[in-house]
Parts: sequence; structure tokens; C-alpha cells
Amino acid sequence: MARHFVMVDLFAGPGGLSEGFWNFRLPSGERPFRTGLSVEKEASAHATLLFRNFYRKFDGDPPPEYHSFLGGGEEPGWADIWPTEWKAASSETLLHELQRRRNGEGDELLDPLLDELRDRTHGDVILLGGPPCQAYSLVGRARNAGNSSYRPEKDERHFLYEEYLRILARLRPAAFVMENVRGFLSSRVGQTRIFNRVLEDLDGLAQGQDGYQLFAAGQPMEGGLPGIARERQPTDFLVRAEELGIPQMRHRVFIIGVRKDCLAGPGQYLRLKRYPKALARHVLDGLPPLRSGLSRNDSPDKWRETVQAALSFLQYVSLEGCSLQEQRTFARLVSEVSRDVDRMARLPRRSTGRGQVASDCPDHLARWLVDPRLENIPNHETRGHMPSDLARYMFVILHGLATGKSPKAQDFPEELAPDHRNWKTGKFADRFRVQLPDRPASTITAHISKDGHYFIHPDPRQCRSLTVREAARLQTFPDNYLFRGNRTQQYVQVGNAVPPLLANLLAEAIYELIEGGETSNFRK
Repeated sequence: MARHFVMVDLFAGPGGLSEGFWNFRLPSGERPFRTGLSVEKEASAHATLLFRNFYRKFDGDPPPEYHSFLGGGEEPGWADIWPTEWKAASSETLLHELQRRRNGEGDELLDPLLDELRDRTHGDVILLGGPPCQAYSLVGRARNAGNSSYRPEKDERHFLYEEYLRILARLRPAAFVMENVRGFLSSRVGQTRIFNRVLEDLDGLAQGQDGYQLFAAGQPMEGGLPGIARERQPTDFLVRAEELGIPQMRHRVFIIGVRKDCLAGPGQYLRLKRYPKALARHVLDGLPPLRSGLSRNDSPDKWRETVQAALSFLQYVSLEGCSLQEQRTFARLVSEVSRDVDRMARLPRRSTGRGQVASDCPDHLARWLVDPRLENIPNHETRGHMPSDLARYMFVILHGLATGKSPKAQDFPEELAPDHRNWKTGKFADRFRVQLPDRPASTITAHISKDGHYFIHPDPRQCRSLTVREAARLQTFPDNYLFRGNRTQQYVQVGNAVPPLLANLLAEAIYELIEGGETSNFRK
């Protein structure tokens, strides 16, 4: 019988890391990673996580009420009709804020749960998670740099990694995964790099037979301690998701550790398997098409007038710095879309149908995303935009299709330039960005919750920003993964998450380190 582990997921968000681990299967069909405890402080993300943990109690085959509800039906009382499963999921999903602890103090709520889980499983635990990234992200640091009163050493978010390490030392799991944004590698407090400090602290946990051997997930090479901070470059820990078959250019830091007494043998390598390249259109095509909305007084007729006016203007736009062929392609696209405006206006704003993928979508991605039991796709609803933004969206989309590039600020016609002080400074040159269909998408971030300008759909006949479901697909969340909360909260959850399919590859690699040999990952 296969060895099983329970997962402790800290700073869990909507559960992208734990979803990938839970969805890893052995050739026998067994899931070696099971939910033990998920900890999240934000209420809407906790609600998403709780509902997914409930789903997992049915081993991927939930009752008919589940798909009926996701498809738009009335939500039943889960605790009434499935009390055992709901109670189990509730006990494993903790709404709780993790904080920096000083002077040896503990967490009165969490620590007893960790101790019980550790003792019950005899240490067969996998610790997952990463501290919130706002203090480390490049955007967050740029914002803080403009605040004269900001002091990094006073920002507790810089030191939340200490709580992760405290729990790691207490739990002594068989393995751990620590994840963060790329800016984690260069973030400093004073003259000290936070990343180097983390590695030094982990170095202290490496001693002895029950210490940890670290592996740099960005480099499929032999790992080891002591001396990892001196032997490797920080960028060795950087994983580029698009190189692994994820339809998104997402670069994140992963530190992986395996307790030495759990390794299958000496000289182990971390092997992250690579899937075929995945593109944005592979997952965006096949979803029910939706028109955008107007932020005020929306109606099909009003929308038609707005989009037709934008297209009429674009008939006279010349693409600066572009070839004659590109300009002709742009003009042809304007004419083609103009002839289709009436049909476009009749598109719904909320999904009313099943979800598929592009016909040439790689098999691994199609199997991972699509649930044929869903009659309707959840979280697939458009938001409203200002008429001026719809004109900019149409220009950006058609420019991208004609040239293969999303236009910069200097490429915009003067009439479409927004009234922003920094529009021509170069600081936000790509404030409006289309996701090019034949490339992996740009990084989905929580900023998508603000306005969607960085995440414009490539189909001009829809002329809008991405829906929550489209962003979730680019993040490789399965279609049957429901995001709770209001739409803004859903966007934030998706943007902050680890792509589950990437986590699935990490799960496979870690299991091989422990069990030895190569697994054949059966994915449902």
C-alpha cells in the first residue's frame, strides 16, 4: 500500500497549492496527499477553501447537488444533507490570521492542532505555503518607496516567514514547500536580503539525520545542505511556469525541503516534469463567449452604439511605426468586426453553457480543466467598463492581432489616451495590455481585481477584460473549482494563488524524492 501524507497549508488563499497536491494520483488511483489543515485569514478565501475541502471528501466524485449548484441551481444546506463530510471539511479549514511571534510565544489556537496532527500521523505531514507577498513584490516595493514614512523594518509582513519557520520547526514534516513572488529574492530590510536570511534559518534546521535537505525547484540538479546559500544563486529557486506547460508566464520562488530520514536514498534529484507548451487561447477558446458591459446604463442597444462608435473611429487610425502589412491587417480586422456588431450585442454577459477548450489544447491541460458534468461554467460573468475604455480595449485587441504585440502608450492615438498624469512618463507604458492568443498569458495578479486593463481578452467580438473563470483557467484551476465572495474578492483570490497544475508537478517530484524511482501521475 502506498505511503500517505496529510497536508498543512499555511497562508492558504483559495487553496492552489493543496489542490495540486491533492490531485496527484498514483497509477493505482490512490491519492497519497490528503487534506489535514488549511489556514487562511481572509473570509472569502476561507469560504472558497472550505467548499473545496468539502468537495475533496468525495474523492472527486461529489453528489449531483454539487454540479447542479455550480451550474446555477439553488444552493442546498450542505451541513444538513452531508453532515459528516461538511463537519470534516470545517474542522480542517481554519479561519485564522498567522502572525509574527516573538520571545518563544506560540499560537494558542493553532499549535495544539499541529501537535495532534503530527502525533497522529507520526510525522507523515507535508507543510505548504508562503507568506503574503505584498512586502516582497516589485510593485509593492515601488509603492512603498514613494511613501516617505514607510520603514521596512517596521512592516511585519517582511517577517511573516518567521511564523512559517516556527511552525516548520514544531511540526517537523516529512517535506515542505515554501513559495513566494520573484521579488522575494531581492527584498531587503536594511542591508540584509530577506531570502538569504531565510536560507540561513533553514540551514539551522538541516543538521542531523532528521534535518532537511533543500532542493532548488528552478534547477533540476542535485540538492543539498549545508552551504546552499553559498553554492547556488538565488535564481536557482525561481520556477518559470510557462516552461512546464502552464499557460501563463508566472515566475515564482519555491524552496523545497525533505527530511533526510524520509529520502529514498542519497544523491537525490528534484525532477520537475515538463508538459507541452500551453498558450492563452488553449484555455480561453471554448468558454461561452460573453460581451462586455457598460458601467452605466448597460443594454444591448447602448453597448452596440458604443462599440460601433469605437470601430468607426478606428477606421481612420494609422498604426505608427508598423509595417504596411500590419496596417492592412488592422484595417481588415476593423471592417470584419464592424460587420459583426449586431451579433456581438446579443451575446449574454453571464455564462449559460458548457465549457470546452481549444481543439489543439494539450491533452494534459484539457483533462485537468474540463468537467463534462458541468452544465454551466461558474464564475464566468463580465464586468462593466466605461465607454472610453471599451474603445481603448478594441484598439489594443486589434493592434495585438495585427502586429503580434500589445501596444504601448506611445502607440495609442491621441484621442484614446486616458487622462492620467503618468501616461507619457513611461512608468505605466503598458497600462492597457491584451493577452496575446498564441503566447502564454502574462502573470495573473491580484491587480486584476482593480479594473482589468492589464488583462484584456484577445477576442474583439467580446471586447472586455477577463472574467474570474478565464483568469482561473490561466491559473489552471479546474472548472469545477468555485470561488466564493463578491467578484472583486474572487479576482484577488485567483491572482494570489499558486497554479494548481504547477503544484501538482511539485507533488509528483516530492513523492519521487521520498519513494524513489519515477511515478506515473494519473490526473483526473
